[in-house]
Amino acid sequence: MERSKKSAIPNYIAVMANQQLSRCKIASMMAAEDSDENDVIWAEHEILRKDFNKFYEENSQLNKITANKEFNTVLDALKINSTQINNYKPSFSYLDLKVKLAERVSRYCHFCEKACGVDRRYEKGGCGVGDPLIASEFLHVGEEPPLVPSHTVFFAGCNFNCVYCQNWDISQQPNRGIPISEENMALIVGKRRSEGSRNVNFVGGDPTPNLPYVIRTMQLVKENIPVVWNSNLYLSLDAMYLLDGFADLYLTDFKYGNNECAQRLSGIHDYMGVVGRNHQMAWKAGDMIIRHLVLPNHMECCSKPILNWISENLGLEVVLNIMGQYRPVYHASDYGEISRHLLQSELGEVIQYAQDLGFKNLI
Repeated sequence: MERSKKSAIPNYIAVMANQQLSRCKIASMMAAEDSDENDVIWAEHEILRKDFNKFYEENSQLNKITANKEFNTVLDALKINSTQINNYKPSFSYLDLKVKLAERVSRYCHFCEKACGVDRRYEKGGCGVGDPLIASEFLHVGEEPPLVPSHTVFFAGCNFNCVYCQNWDISQQPNRGIPISEENMALIVGKRRSEGSRNVNFVGGDPTPNLPYVIRTMQLVKENIPVVWNSNLYLSLDAMYLLDGFADLYLTDFKYGNNECAQRLSGIHDYMGVVGRNHQMAWKAGDMIIRHLVLPNHMECCSKPILNWISENLGLEVVLNIMGQYRPVYHASDYGEISRHLLQSELGEVIQYAQDLGFKNLI
């Protein structure tokens, strides 16, 4: 990976190399006030969410001073040694608060902007997801260079219904997986870290319906490891608030440049409003890599408008992966303009457009 791209995701790189504590670890060290009143704990979360970035940045600056030293040196500077780190926790932490709030949200589910409102303890949402099911987990070497080997945890189910989904056998079959307890998944995360994983990468389908499971799992993980939130980013505000101070890197899937294509091809309303808002929030909350899968005949309506939006709202430093591996699978043959493979000339046109706009970190 080029130096410029490394500098574009500096905190992720530092945590990956064990030179800095993850957001999850920092959140577990911040004391929080507990309550049974929903309004009270959300207010407490908002106070800590605003304080977190300052606290995290102070620790980041300290870690940067010791960036070329062993992780134990950083822990010593924080007055925590490696054997104590998992005991250096308040009786109720910011991370504990996130777990509690995520469980509350699941009782009237609005993790995504579809806001089904079902009690996920007893019913499945509109996404078809009930209890979390793991379709697969393994060390993935097919992700972006700074991520591999990536411990990818694939959840069954998705809140999108993309007619061309490249992962439709997982995303559109929410029962295709096995249950793994949070305790066992935490052990698996640690084992994969010892095997060389650079991160734990929660994906699917989409991880959004399983947010409480993800936070509870990381609450139990002993190792310091960056959390990658690999998502279509169609989350509610409450879900985005819960990810703030938890996810180290947002690996986003920016699909469409307008609402009409999103509605027709994925069954999603107000796509640009929601996904645009969430990209801006994620950009402030952690490091980011944006993926865009180029669709046949969608350069003018989607690819170029997306690139324009990113350049105007996030800037030209964001790491951007323009992807050309589209295949007409699932129900794509029923939609004329996407019923064929992507032409190399179409992919080249989009990449050239990004280069002309001045994006500095293209993968």
